[in-house]
Amino acid sequence: MKPAILAWALISGALFGFGLSLSTMIRPEVVLSFLRFNDIGLLLVLGGAVVVTLIVYQLAPRLLAKPLFGSAWGKHPSEMNARTLGGAAIFGIGWGLSGVCPGPAIAGLGAGNWPLLVAVLAIFAGAWAQGRFFAPKALTVVETTAQPGRSETDPFDNISTQALTPAEYPEEEAH
Repeated sequence: MKPAILAWALISGALFGFGLSLSTMIRPEVVLSFLRFNDIGLLLVLGGAVVVTLIVYQLAPRLLAKPLFGSAWGKHPSEMNARTLGGAAIFGIGWGLSGVCPGPAIAGLGAGNWPLLVAVLAIFAGAWAQGRFFAPKALTVVETTAQPGRSETDPFDNISTQALTPAEYPEEEAH
């Protein structure tokens, strides 16, 4: 990966973590108070984030020919279906029971809130279990051939992906 992309990711992540910490979203008791409608301060944080994201996502593709560190604007492949609704419900239950959201939990670790480590490990375990046992059957072929205009020394610059249709799936091996 190019140093400029890594630097931008580091700056963006630090800004995100600082904002989460400043807004107190890294404290589960504050989040639970918000979810019980006892403290609506986080509603302002969430609302502000939605407004800024909406503006940037609408304006950036119109003002820039391509992303600062990408080759083209992408489209997020999402659809409203039973898996999306079920995942949202399960996420909401976990969030409501613990007061822990993944991003703020990781930022909380950076702020020294070590009890959040248990929640972060549980988040990883849940994500692993979903990916291992419940992920939809879809395959992506990853090729690492050199491509024009890309670096031959950085392996991440030479990765391209191609989604396969169900008719193109190889036969599954028995586990």
